Amino acid sequence: MRKTSCLALLSVWLLNAPVADATEAAPSVAFAPCRLEGSAGLQAIAAECGSLSVPENYDAPQGLHIDLYVARVRAVSQRAAPDPLVVIAGGPGMASTDFYASVAAAFARIRRERDIVVVDQRGTGQSNLLDCEFDEQDLLDPEAIDIGALARDCRDRLVERADLTQYTTSVAMRDLETLRTALAYPQFNLYGVSYGTRVAQHYAKRYPGNARTLILDGVIAPSLVLGPNMALDAEAALQRIFARCLAAAACKGAYGDPTIDYRALWTTLDGKRVTVSLPDPTTGAERQLEFGRAHLSAVLRLASYDPSQAALLPLALKQAHRDNNYRALAAQFLLISRSLDSVFAYGMHNSVACSEDAPAIDLAALPRDQLTATHMGFKQVEQLVTMCREWPRGVVDEDFRAPLRSSAAALLLSGGDDPVTPPVYATEAQQAFTDSLHLILPGFGHGQLSAPCVDKIMADFVAAGSARQLDVRCTDKLLPTPFFTSPAGPAP
Repeated sequence: MRKTSCLALLSVWLLNAPVADATEAAPSVAFAPCRLEGSAGLQAIAAECGSLSVPENYDAPQGLHIDLYVARVRAVSQRAAPDPLVVIAGGPGMASTDFYASVAAAFARIRRERDIVVVDQRGTGQSNLLDCEFDEQDLLDPEAIDIGALARDCRDRLVERADLTQYTTSVAMRDLETLRTALAYPQFNLYGVSYGTRVAQHYAKRYPGNARTLILDGVIAPSLVLGPNMALDAEAALQRIFARCLAAAACKGAYGDPTIDYRALWTTLDGKRVTVSLPDPTTGAERQLEFGRAHLSAVLRLASYDPSQAALLPLALKQAHRDNNYRALAAQFLLISRSLDSVFAYGMHNSVACSEDAPAIDLAALPRDQLTATHMGFKQVEQLVTMCREWPRGVVDEDFRAPLRSSAAALLLSGGDDPVTPPVYATEAQQAFTDSLHLILPGFGHGQLSAPCVDKIMADFVAAGSARQLDVRCTDKLLPTPFFTSPAGPAP
């Protein structure tokens, strides 16, 4: 699929392992010094890296093996706790090593006493990456696509070197347990964000005694089918952001109700595009972009992920609608597009989505009128189903959507304005745990690692191994980024 269709679809993330043959060599990882770098190349973390060889298909252990890229950042303490923290990225399709390098500071307190272990899930990063390359022009023309043909093209390129049925969450859990055995850790503490919360919960289901604690950030409940509700959730989050602007005197004074600009702009772009000339936000070179509804929808949804980006929306919408100046929105679209292009492995994303979510979607049963009334529309979920008709369905455990029951302690983190995993999903997931705390940060978006004092809360939680006595009062005064009232920034 093309990268832009992925913008829309992202607008979407063997019951028992066989006993190893007694003569088969135990898995191992040979580590060597390395440095982890984030996708932007701005961070570099000293670590030790190696590879773990696993069967691509666990039911054919003598067949093709793939190498999983593993990194470990040793604890600062010379008397480290025996159970490390495993960091699991979202997507599906993001490499966990890239993700960790970009957010390592949030785990610094935990690392004082525990190793940090990171593995690129099969199909991502340096673990047999499943991705397809596309012309950037495709990215800038999201409506002129044949999603089925693009999916077939991507599939046909990848099947020459990978069995696409073997890159699902259910198979990846066996990789994670193989890694725990290889590194001789008695248990894992798990941090997962977004799709990574699905991974962490499924690991706790498959290997209940081996998960000590779970930090679930932007939670997907096991029963949740991703896709049908995404457009509704994104629209609701956008309206909450606009309501915050109305409740803030400076923002209301500058813009009134941003919903008016949003609706008017949506009407203006009905069936047409606006030619925007702007300096490229990455290179500075002058360029043009034909900006239409699909571009606006991508900005509205993905800017809602981050309160610092959401703070710019009322200003950008006002400039486009009232001043006929689309440059701020166009620049945001280009930045968002390139960010996704550099981060996600779309082949792995498709293997997960087309095995775990799309088969459970009945288009005829969805509230078409309600979905059509959102900026993402009905086409978003329709494209997902169309794409997945061309993609092989992979291995999914029979009890994949069954409720989880876990004795592990859980800390669940939600943003009040999260456009993809609203707090209600964490509330449902919390029922699986007898020892848990669900922390909601009003006005925040998707993923809470950057919020002040969350790093301390996570470290206290992992150290205690329990959420029952966790002190979270430091979050009482947390506020999202204030809205920009001019290009110069927020009001004084």
